[in-house]
Amino acid sequence: MKAKLIIPAILGIGTFIFTIQSCKKQLNLKPKYGFNSEVVYEDAENYIHVLAKMYAGLSMSGIKGPAGNADISGIDEGFSQYVRLMFNMQDVTTDAAVCGWNDGGIPEMNKMQWSAENPFVKSMYFRIYYQITICNEFIREASDEKMTERGFSADEQAKIKTYREEARFLRALSYYHAIDLFGNVPFVTEDDKVGAFIPERITRADLFDYVESELKAIESTLMSPNTVPYGRASSAAAQFLLAKMYLNAEVYTGTQRYADCAAYADLIINSGAFSLDDNYQHVFLADNHTSPEIIFPIVYDGLYTQTYGGTTFLTRAAIGTGMVASSYGVNGGWDGLRVTENHVNLYPDSMLDSRYLFFRTGHTKEVTALGSFSKGYAMPKYKNITSTGANGSNVNGYSDTDYPMFRLADAYLMYAEAVTRGGGNTGLALQRFNAVRERAYGNSTFNFASISLQDILNERGKELQWECTRRTDLIRFGLFTSGTYVWPFKGGSVVGTAVSSHLNLFPLPTSDLVLNPNLVQNPGY
Repeated sequence: MKAKLIIPAILGIGTFIFTIQSCKKQLNLKPKYGFNSEVVYEDAENYIHVLAKMYAGLSMSGIKGPAGNADISGIDEGFSQYVRLMFNMQDVTTDAAVCGWNDGGIPEMNKMQWSAENPFVKSMYFRIYYQITICNEFIREASDEKMTERGFSADEQAKIKTYREEARFLRALSYYHAIDLFGNVPFVTEDDKVGAFIPERITRADLFDYVESELKAIESTLMSPNTVPYGRASSAAAQFLLAKMYLNAEVYTGTQRYADCAAYADLIINSGAFSLDDNYQHVFLADNHTSPEIIFPIVYDGLYTQTYGGTTFLTRAAIGTGMVASSYGVNGGWDGLRVTENHVNLYPDSMLDSRYLFFRTGHTKEVTALGSFSKGYAMPKYKNITSTGANGSNVNGYSDTDYPMFRLADAYLMYAEAVTRGGGNTGLALQRFNAVRERAYGNSTFNFASISLQDILNERGKELQWECTRRTDLIRFGLFTSGTYVWPFKGGSVVGTAVSSHLNLFPLPTSDLVLNPNLVQNPGY
């Protein structure tokens, strides 16, 4: 059985001076070694703790948690957590979710009316570059030259090299999110000196090439998925991210790479390290660290990784009036998230599909008002209870449920789509597509005899609901901004309307454009 490993982060690195506003905040974890990074990195035993901070950058909102010493300033700390920001960018902007709160910036995300001053857009950008900056610092301090200078033993150097490759993966992951969300962005690596430095602008296509080269370089040096400690990045995580990039390569670079996507998805599937969980719901419960399906999780623990983002947000924001919060392992709901009728309509077989997780009592199917929790079905997909019905570890409702950033079912569906778009083993593509459906229905009764791209999009909408893929999928299918497909409040209309195609990218924050003359705002903003 896989066990969660929570490594305490002690970080004595001084302030990162960088043109990105968010990266000017000092990282203060009250280390026993003080604030001098050279002192911290002189001890080989400290590197694993600094690595822990990089992983914590995906799970936590600050160094204290859940509030009180945020990584990102200028926004409520709970709003600024990586997964929560991704959800607002990738799902609240689509047919998959609406949020009923009136906090500044949220209605604009629902209505696709954001600007460069939207606090969620800015915070996502700053969160990405905060993560990239701390990864760059670690990679620089973990170089072969630095380790030799510090007199580390061969065993110590071997361990630190492994940590360095994981840091390169984490940096590549954040750069991938920059590619997907913002396009042409600032570019910095470990070779750029910290200080009065103004990053160059890199095009979306060139950054794609860089991330691809990084992932290929570390693919064989990361730990194997059979030996990696749970919660850390393996070679399969790098392969999955490559498959994801190749699936969207035509959007990012203008050149399709579907054969490469299929090849990398195939590597993951054939590795034997993962299998579809017998129970779809288990993948989103408090003991999902025991699921055989998760390739790369963001790890949560209700006692040690407390945040108002992550799966605490995904659980509690989906619970509201008329729902018994204790049934979901928390002490209260936040009356926020629901789905649109478009999403419900993806389920023609209704409750025969185990992914049909909607709470409908007292709710209308139609979303006619954003601010009313009863308008639109609730979807308590994430629960802070285990597969045996036990509550999570924290009675105050901080979640133990890990966020499954990469999982096997997505690899199956990526393979099916890549083959359908680019040719290949169509029989195997159909088999893998149907494997996902068989898990959902419990048998092969609802298997397809053939699949179309629309079938795949619909299946992705159900299988990966609220997993931060929907915006990217709709853009790839040409449906995110067009009038061909609309949903409630798209474009600000209750019934939905087409919007300008420039919204396929988010704007760069105005503050960074002012600070960095090398940058150019995305068209339309």
